[in-house]
Amino acid sequence: MAAIEILDLEKTYRVGFWHRRPKLALRPLRLTIDEGEVFGFLGPNGAGKTTTLKLLMGLAKPTAGSARILGMDIDDPRVRSHIGFLPEQPYFYDHLTASELLTYYAQLSGVPASARAARVAAMLESVGIRDSANVQLRKFSKGMLQRVGLAQAILHDPEVVFLDEPMSGLDPMGRREVRELIQQLRAEGKTVFFSTHILSDAEALCDRVAVIHQGELRGVGSVAELTQHSQGNVEIIFCAKTVPAALASLGVEARISSEMVNVVLPQEQQDALLDILRRERIRLISLTPVRSSLEEYYVEKLRPKPSSMGASA
Repeated sequence: MAAIEILDLEKTYRVGFWHRRPKLALRPLRLTIDEGEVFGFLGPNGAGKTTTLKLLMGLAKPTAGSARILGMDIDDPRVRSHIGFLPEQPYFYDHLTASELLTYYAQLSGVPASARAARVAAMLESVGIRDSANVQLRKFSKGMLQRVGLAQAILHDPEVVFLDEPMSGLDPMGRREVRELIQQLRAEGKTVFFSTHILSDAEALCDRVAVIHQGELRGVGSVAELTQHSQGNVEIIFCAKTVPAALASLGVEARISSEMVNVVLPQEQQDALLDILRRERIRLISLTPVRSSLEEYYVEKLRPKPSSMGASA
């Protein structure tokens, strides 16, 4: 069963004087996310990521379309007990301590009284703020508040977790801890849907990603699928203390590190280099096609479409 089904979800806001001018924030969006999948929703600021999450959370009403979570319509009250959500800019009662806040959320989300203290302690530990459990939130940095937000999102052990820019405000160590937490959720069979514009995090964590821009879905697939396009070059690594003189005839640059030589050259020159290595009896370590990066795919999908440029002219 699909964990999340988005069926032509669409949102138009009314803006301007007297709210008479329509603004399309999300074009009809159709996506299916499988159970146990970590799915990355990529796009620049204003692309429609947060709008999509608000619609799925029931915080905004769609103009058209529908969605289901775990087979239940997003308007079904039963959905709430099965999902966790971290908004992009969470607001908490800052006079409470982290422990008090999570205890409050544990009560709201139906965690049994006998299990609350242990569950809160476990969540504080998992997001790395156990030592600050009794500190008022008003004294927390933005990164620490983000950790509290992550803790409340998974406090009630939801089956599906929605995270809006979960790495926001975190230092490198904090980002690493959040990545490890998401990987742990996957290991537990949870479904994680998170939005981000940090491509390295998406590449490291996601089973699949989607790119959205100007409210329109531009591409979706696994990272391997989206970057499988070859650039026409190969990377060859071989053992040598110096670069073979014959390599100069190919007009390529080589890098030497710890008696290993790294060369990137066009595929049509691959056989010529291999012939040189065979003649000089040099040991080949690896030969790898150079693939496009997720960043290159992302940038390509954000470029204006020729048809849309013509329509706006």
